[in-house]
Amino acid sequence: MGRYTGPVERLSRREGVDLELKGARRLAGKGALERRGALPPGQHGGGRRVKTSVYAQQLRETQRAKRYYGVREKQFRNLMAEAMKRNAENSVTGERLLQLLELRVDNIIVRLGFASTRAQARQFVTHGHVLVNGIRHTIPSARLKPGDVVTIKEGSPVRTIATESTELIAVVPGWLEADHDGLSGRVLRIPERHEIQVPITEHLIVEFAGR
Repeated sequence: MGRYTGPVERLSRREGVDLELKGARRLAGKGALERRGALPPGQHGGGRRVKTSVYAQQLRETQRAKRYYGVREKQFRNLMAEAMKRNAENSVTGERLLQLLELRVDNIIVRLGFASTRAQARQFVTHGHVLVNGIRHTIPSARLKPGDVVTIKEGSPVRTIATESTELIAVVPGWLEADHDGLSGRVLRIPERHEIQVPITEHLIVEFAGR
């Protein structure tokens, strides 16, 4: 499945939650959810929502997670397989899945406040504007580990954008350490579930994967 290139706010309206696909516009309260409410897009979006089956709820939650983190189908399946291999219990497997997603380079750049969306963060990485432990890094899906340092490259043209983005972030998660003046950040540890604030019910994803 290719990457979605249409209007991203349609995805948030489709899922009924803020998928954080818009940057400054969303933070300023001008997103589609604030203006139109949590109604599906399209001509018939204003109608009442039909009661869905358990299978449909599990599928929707899986789609929501992929769209929130900007992960493609194959990448998501691989992450799910890794999470299930490490843990047997559904709750632990779901937590591990979210940890694997949170430790992606593109997500960490957003969590540090250097980019306002994951799409923007991926662009920073693929265009060579990001250093990991002082080395140029171009793979957004790469997973970082405690102790790794992420920096927006000195002299990069995106440093101005990154600096402006840091002014929009309210709080940097406790499992990360950010230096907004130097546009640098460090992974302190693997995040715990209560530190991962996402609109995702992970046990439904695990149940869907186990069908």
